[in-house]
Amino acid sequence: MVTNSYIIETLELTAKLMELHNADEFKIRAYTNAVFYLDKYTGDLAVLDFSQLTQIQGVGKMMAGKIVEIVSSGTLRELQELLTTTPEGVIDMFRIKGIGVKKIKVLWKELGIDNINDLQIACENGTIGKVKGFGGKTQEAILASIAFLNSQAGKLRMDKAQALAEVIQEDLQKYYAKVEISGQVRRKNEVVDSLLFLVSNTEPQTGGFFAALPESFVENAKASSPFTWRGSYLDNKIDLEIKWVPQNQFLHKQFVYSADANHLKHKNEKGQTLLKLSKTDGLNNEEEIYEKYGIPYIIPEMREGDFEFDWIQKRKNEDLVTWDSLKGIVHNHSTYSDGRHSLEQMATYCQELGFEYLGIADHSQSAQYASGLLITKVQQQHAEIEQLNKKLNAAGGKPFKILKGIESDILSDGSLDYPDEVLASFDYIVASVHSNLTMTEPRATERLIRAIENPYTTILGHPTGRLLLSRQGYPIDYKAIIDCCAENGVIMEINASPYRLDLDWRWIQYCIEKGVMLSINPDAHEMEGYHDMHYGVAVARKGGLTTDMTFNALSLVEMEAFLAKRRSRALVG
Repeated sequence: MVTNSYIIETLELTAKLMELHNADEFKIRAYTNAVFYLDKYTGDLAVLDFSQLTQIQGVGKMMAGKIVEIVSSGTLRELQELLTTTPEGVIDMFRIKGIGVKKIKVLWKELGIDNINDLQIACENGTIGKVKGFGGKTQEAILASIAFLNSQAGKLRMDKAQALAEVIQEDLQKYYAKVEISGQVRRKNEVVDSLLFLVSNTEPQTGGFFAALPESFVENAKASSPFTWRGSYLDNKIDLEIKWVPQNQFLHKQFVYSADANHLKHKNEKGQTLLKLSKTDGLNNEEEIYEKYGIPYIIPEMREGDFEFDWIQKRKNEDLVTWDSLKGIVHNHSTYSDGRHSLEQMATYCQELGFEYLGIADHSQSAQYASGLLITKVQQQHAEIEQLNKKLNAAGGKPFKILKGIESDILSDGSLDYPDEVLASFDYIVASVHSNLTMTEPRATERLIRAIENPYTTILGHPTGRLLLSRQGYPIDYKAIIDCCAENGVIMEINASPYRLDLDWRWIQYCIEKGVMLSINPDAHEMEGYHDMHYGVAVARKGGLTTDMTFNALSLVEMEAFLAKRRSRALVG
């Protein structure tokens, strides 16, 4: 079935291409308005008929007809016509940060640049900087964005890589008795540049170990060998590697390909390496490899050859945070700002998942692009929260509470959105940067530190603002930021959206050393967004985050006590 996201993306691309081709301004506006309101629609667009679609704000008869066409045919004739008259390279340029449709139109129509490679050359020789409306800074920004895009080519985010790996595994199981996902996916890397599978059969195959693979597996014959198949799957550009392994070597090979080289060559007191011990005959599982080495089992996620050997001497695997150890979900959005579901829907689903509290943190007033809450809206939301808390607990059973939060924009000077008397009305505050992202490290660090030092700040949200495979985060002095959080009792967020996973897991241990708790937050803009916490838990475990250092592993009673103490300190200060 056609999803809401597909419908919205189709309409949005159509609007961009119409603007690119100088289409009627009012028609373009009809598309963009529809996209704005459809993005907020919480129901399933694909099941609505024409008349029902026209009841949605921003959707007139023309747009309703377009949506029906997309649902019925899977595409839009108008979009297909625009695509046939637009070079593919021009469409690729939409991925470049810092230039919109108007600038792309100038590049293509006036300068004849119709692909990213030619654009890069024009920037490098200084041509773009001389064009009216661009200038040196835009030229530098384009080059930086192109460099970043090139460095991310052939890579997938954790969520996409896991989903694709599971599809391929299911396909391979038709041809092999044993198929295991290995490599970067098993280690829960936030970004994956290759998919690795180990396969085995009890009986030899005629024509070679990979002769039975169908056309969906596109082989790179030059890179392959009798025991290793290399290539790609369907039209996915990520590298795919399949290794045939004898049954009696499967455990050893799975262990080797699920760890960094520095992990495998680490020596124990006897001078033995994990790599050597993994070759021992008669082993039944990976736990026995570590037992022979003389330490408890280390999960695949942590096998980076970094901190894990010291960590496992002080902790147990049971100490690592899990989904089940989380007691609440903080940093979420509702239809009060840019969320897709109402406050009651978000709360009810959170309660159904078994959590004890929901922290709502809609955008603050400066975030006009996200329908940030004016002060009157804050008051309205707080009144609704109080009513919902009574309603959700009226039936008895396990206590549940909606906490009054806000995602307050960190303004350019480091101050928080809203005056102090409004900030004091919230149970907690997630402070985040959403604007003016092109900062130097000293400037970004100074801005964040000022926000952390604000007595009303509870959590520092997505500390670098990165979007994996799309946008580099602004540079910060991690140690200075974490040290400041420690001094001010501020929580660090692990934004669990697979697009972010920010704070980077590599800094979790430094946070723990400094006594800084971390909160695994989905930044959910719809009910299903809560499940992104699975990705946050994965990278948190990779970084060795323990339950006792996880903020939203606090029970409702513990959370209320923590927030009350912090608020009283802010009011006194």
